[in-house]
Amino acid sequence: MSLIVQKFGGTSVGTVERIQAVARKVAGFRDQGHDIVVAVSAMSGETNRLIALANEMQERPDPRELDVLVSTGEQVTIALLSMALKNLGYDARSYTGGQVRIVTDSAHTKARIKEIDDQNIRADLKAGRVVVVAGFQGVDESNNITTLGRGGSDTTGVALAAALGADECQIYTDVDGVYTTDPRVVPAATRLEQITFEEMLEMASLGSKVLQIRAVEFAGKYKVPLRVLSTFEEGPGTLITLDEESSEMEQPVVSGIAFNRDEAKVSVLGVPDAPGVAAKILSAVGDANIEIDVIVQNISSDHKTNDLTFTVNRTELAKAKTIVEKIAAELNAKSVETDDKITKVSVVGVGMRSHAGVASKMFKTLAAENINIQMISTSEIKISVIIDERYLELAVRSLHTAFDLDNTAEA
Repeated sequence: MSLIVQKFGGTSVGTVERIQAVARKVAGFRDQGHDIVVAVSAMSGETNRLIALANEMQERPDPRELDVLVSTGEQVTIALLSMALKNLGYDARSYTGGQVRIVTDSAHTKARIKEIDDQNIRADLKAGRVVVVAGFQGVDESNNITTLGRGGSDTTGVALAAALGADECQIYTDVDGVYTTDPRVVPAATRLEQITFEEMLEMASLGSKVLQIRAVEFAGKYKVPLRVLSTFEEGPGTLITLDEESSEMEQPVVSGIAFNRDEAKVSVLGVPDAPGVAAKILSAVGDANIEIDVIVQNISSDHKTNDLTFTVNRTELAKAKTIVEKIAAELNAKSVETDDKITKVSVVGVGMRSHAGVASKMFKTLAAENINIQMISTSEIKISVIIDERYLELAVRSLHTAFDLDNTAEA
């Protein structure tokens, strides 16, 4: 008998009929003798509906109250799924994040899990119950409801698997695995039989929507076996492995092309070329809990001023601009400029470690399509570029072909 944690996303539980289908799938695993814990998202579209209601009340909804509101979506789903399981003859019990005691920090709308009290879950499993837990949510140490940010149900599922020492964490979604890139952009994209945690971490951080980055971090840190599967069709999905040595085949140079449409750029022009200036600007943005991505600094020819450019999530642009304009005025900077019409495209692969010329090939491919590169960021297994959003699909398709991913055969 194995302990399996299963997570079902919003499209998987989008209707009563789909919730009933999930119940049958869970029941099938229970019939095989497995202990099952299920983490679920809100029904598809529900979180957006609740956020829209909040926006009708306040231009910038209070974060604490927003968490109270949007967390109700998952509460509906856990109750309905538990009812569906009971209707099939399986004992089930639902828990909100607060009832489990998924304890988080107090960063409303993007809280991080600190610890999980697994006592109630283990007692229910011992009693033969299926445990159904609300994803995406928890409580801080003062019992305020918190949420984990978009895709947070993935993190809930993996964190539960880690806390319980599960034999496998299965992430069920509307795709049948991890692809070389988004098939909606490149129809020739193919499913990967496996991918390393390291590659998946990069793909998630670079805009791949299959898994939330913190879910991958949890899985890698606690060595949770992780598999991405489709709710709607049978198949092996994609196994996320601990390292590239687990593959018997030679690792391809590039495993996938990731992209992020949600980028925006902030440029501070003419800041003094002095120690601590960049830190003052970037620290102020970071202190506001705004994540900074790509950073580029250029020194002017007179060596007296710099231009500092960085990217943030598009939803944080207005907030970041307000903060930066205040700091820029204090520094007597020339101006602050923003651009929300950019996108980030990245090539990812652990095989890049042992193969030279990946950057050159990437840049030549984009140049051949007359796509200008605005910013560049690299790590050991990825190269990212910021380009005009108009060229996103052209760039992704061209790079997918250039790195021979169109013809990747499934093992």
